[in-house]
Amino acid sequence: MKLTLSEIAKHLEGDIVGDSSCLISGVSEIQNSKPNTITFLGNPLYSKYLKNTNAAAIIVSDSTLLSGRNGIVVKNPQLSMSRTLGLFTEKNEKRPSIHPRSVISKNSNIGKDVNIDAGAIINDEVSIGEGSSIGANCVIGSNTAIGKNCIISANVCLYESIVLGDNVIVHSGTIIGCDGFGYVTVNEIHEKIPQTGNVIIGDDVEIGSNCAIDRATIGSTIIGEMTKIDNLVHIAHNVKIGKGCLLTAGFAIAGSSEVGDFCTFAGQVGVAPHLKIGDRSIVAAKSGVTKSLKGDKVYAGFPAREIKEHNRRLALINEIEKLRDKLIKINRVD
Repeated sequence: MKLTLSEIAKHLEGDIVGDSSCLISGVSEIQNSKPNTITFLGNPLYSKYLKNTNAAAIIVSDSTLLSGRNGIVVKNPQLSMSRTLGLFTEKNEKRPSIHPRSVISKNSNIGKDVNIDAGAIINDEVSIGEGSSIGANCVIGSNTAIGKNCIISANVCLYESIVLGDNVIVHSGTIIGCDGFGYVTVNEIHEKIPQTGNVIIGDDVEIGSNCAIDRATIGSTIIGEMTKIDNLVHIAHNVKIGKGCLLTAGFAIAGSSEVGDFCTFAGQVGVAPHLKIGDRSIVAAKSGVTKSLKGDKVYAGFPAREIKEHNRRLALINEIEKLRDKLIKINRVD
């Protein structure tokens, strides 16, 4: 497949610089650019690769970066590159079908154009919306409702009474609705607390591989619409995640904590139980959240503090270390 620079620019609503008839056959990374492809500059750190790029054109936010090369000027190069990738990516669309080696309860409700692969088990009173796909060896528990156009990849397990909205994507190995970690310890005996609630996943949520989302003890564990969850994330019982959040790899949040809308948690962040995180909070990697946080702020460290305070404390520690070294040298002279 080949597209002209003009055709790509029209799709991106960007301004062309250079030869509008230049033919583009694909997309490549700027640091490993290939002839006849288009690349992009989203991060200034990669500007060092512009001089020797082999790409036929570059997507940039400033025309001066092109230095006579072909390109497209847009407001957001990273978003535009995402949309350009879509132009050159062939969709692997297969005909919806029910594999004869799947096991489907007669009491289930399967919508129009649903795909169910080999080995999938659909239990009683399950509802699957139009256009959804259930991968090989998935287990869908009883009374679970899956919305329209959902993609459940191979080897996913949805326990009973789970609710998925429309356009939800769940990647392989993820388990939704397992028991929360709830015990009462009396006389050195850990007595299990029955986990009787469920999990509700909003529209347009994507969940990565090997995640675990616990069902509520009572009520619901809730993931808000448009939230995106990376691989290896654990969400405990009765947690409520707002809409549009980004939860990256290794993130873990303990029971009954609540996260507002459009929050971002970097890798390996931990959140203690029964806390509230305000809207649009950002928590830096490897931070530990031990108390509730106000929204619209950036936090870092353990315990997590506003990042300015965190950096100030780090600077103070460095100064103390320098003073210690000076004192050691003075004592040696004496």
